[in-house]
Parts: sequence; C-alpha cells; structure tokens
Amino acid sequence: MTTTIYFIRHAEPNYNNHDDVLRELTEKGIDSSKKLVNLFSSIAIDKFYSSPYKRSIDTIKPLADSKNKQITIIDELRERKLSEGWIDNFNEVARKQWEDFNYKLPNGESLKEVQERNILAVNTILETSRNEIVVIGTHGTALSTIINYYQEDFKYEMFNKYKHEFPWIVKFEFNESRKKNIEIII
Repeated sequence: MTTTIYFIRHAEPNYNNHDDVLRELTEKGIDSSKKLVNLFSSIAIDKFYSSPYKRSIDTIKPLADSKNKQITIIDELRERKLSEGWIDNFNEVARKQWEDFNYKLPNGESLKEVQERNILAVNTILETSRNEIVVIGTHGTALSTIINYYQEDFKYEMFNKYKHEFPWIVKFEFNESRKKNIEIII
C-alpha cells in the first residue's frame, strides 16, 4: 500500500508584511488558493496538516473546507528562521546555507536544523497516516530541505528555480518500506 503526501508551498505572500508568522496572502495568492479546489477535486484527501504560519494555513484552507476536513497545525513544519528581523540579502544568505547546511546567522536556523525538524514531522505524519492521502501546507525552504533529504541532488540551483513558484506542489509517494517517489506537480 502507498501513503501519498502532497506538499503545497503557500501561494503568493504579501512581502510588505515583514512578520513571518502573520504574513498574509496577496489577492493573487488568495485566488491561487481557491484554484486548488478544482485541481484536487477528484482526489479523496484524508488529512490536512500545516505550518502554523498564516500564509500556509490560508493557502490550503479552501481545499480543506471543500473536503470538509480540519487542518492540524504542526509547529515543526514552520519555515526556516533566518535571523531576527528582515534580511535584505536573502539570495546571498540562501546560497551560503545551501553550500554549508550548518551555516546560520545569529539567532537563526541552519538548513540542517530546518531539515531535521521537518523530517521529524513528516515521519510522525507517515506513522499516523498509513495508506492515506495527506496534504501538508508548507514553505519553500522547508519543502526544499525535505526534498533534499530524499533526493540529495536537490541543491541551491533547484531551490532557486522554484523559489518564486506560488503555490508549488510536490507529490511524494511512500510504500511500506519508506521507498519514495517524488513528482513535482507545479
């Protein structure tokens, strides 16, 4: 049997709001989140999980509502904390972090730390969702570290390729022995 997880990276966020936790979707992002309902209309989804960040929850909420399901919030699915406050040189920091998974700014997280806590959450979800179809609302860096865990050739170049995809959907299929298939949907 197979457990399927659809990771949905949030729709377009309002970058004028520098509060990472409360950053909302733009109008375009709201429209994109509503389009997920049609995209997944023929798929029977058993469970919904999300990062605690508003943009992730708001992205999958119309889909969860259409399936009459609640969203379970898992703190470990949150996005990487770069540092205190807004980072103007994001691309430079991101490249350094992908070159060295242990690199981090003061009061920030390394990609290794982000990956470890996200994989812990994914493993917990897999244990409690055997042979089910699951949606996880997530973030670009968090999702990229998850892909990298299973597919080591997913590095900065691939992260950079998808960093402006809103939403970004990646389907993982796991069999009983945790063998996986990864497919980038959008």
